[in-house]
Amino acid sequence: MPESNIVVITGANRGIGLELTRYYAGEGHDVIGVCRQSSDELASVAAQVIEGVDVTTDEGIEKLKAGLVGKNISLLINNAGLLQDEQLGSINFDSIRTQMEINAYAPLRVAEALVPLMGQGSKIANITSRMGSIADNDSGGRYGYRASKAALNAFGKSLAMDLKPKGIAVAQLHPGFVKTRMVNFGGLITPEDSARGLVKQIARLNLENTGSFWHSNGEELPW
Repeated sequence: MPESNIVVITGANRGIGLELTRYYAGEGHDVIGVCRQSSDELASVAAQVIEGVDVTTDEGIEKLKAGLVGKNISLLINNAGLLQDEQLGSINFDSIRTQMEINAYAPLRVAEALVPLMGQGSKIANITSRMGSIADNDSGGRYGYRASKAALNAFGKSLAMDLKPKGIAVAQLHPGFVKTRMVNFGGLITPEDSARGLVKQIARLNLENTGSFWHSNGEELPW
């Protein structure tokens, strides 16, 4: 990473985002947690909390930018996300639109807004899902979540290409099936385990492998 040690994490108030905040804060980084509503856990570890931020709106992005004026960001982790379920025959298209806004458009909004605060050696980690892999889809369903994460992967790949000349590397990272509120705590690994794996992949990210799509265990995932 560059000389700056400022890490910005969206969706930092719980789950994977909170564990990533704890890790980077413990390593001496100044972590800025971004969320709609803060938590006592986040406030106790983050160097700064910017709450009341809806990253799907222009107003939310402006509030985020205002809270980061003058900062030099070394790492941006787009972690905020939403998982809902749709089944063929009863598809709720409003649900799909909402997931597209939160899972795909918002990370692109945030990245575009904060790139001016990033420089040579900075990194962007988009927390995506292997469910966004078209090649890996052998079970169907989850129309909104799959489509929104596939869109995020496409956005991330374009960001990687556009930002490489600026010295900024970008990765799409699958956290694993994690025991969080998003899946009613029915996952296979803990948020702590997921965060440790994600941190390892972020550490190996560079301009040579920018644009990659990795599992938190290091496996390269198919598009």
